Amino acid sequence: MAARSLEIGPAGIRTARTIEILRTERGLAQRELAARVTTLSRLMSNTVLSRIERAERRCDIDDLVALAQALRVSPLVLLQGPSAM
Repeated sequence: MAARSLEIGPAGIRTARTIEILRTERGLAQRELAARVTTLSRLMSNTVLSRIERAERRCDIDDLVALAQALRVSPLVLLQGPSAM
């Protein structure tokens, strides 16, 4: 079986950028947002969050939902960008 490409596409890059934008608009450090996600029963370190924001790590669906909850937005906002708010 051939290995799947791990390249992050346009939706992933947009999501990563939106997470960073919303986090900074809310005045949260990466460590603070990661702690919020962890309190929602989705273990996340600030290193993992940093890699997601830089589009160096894929944001899986469980991460997406937890990050949206921690940022108090719909997961759709993270997928479509801040203009979807």
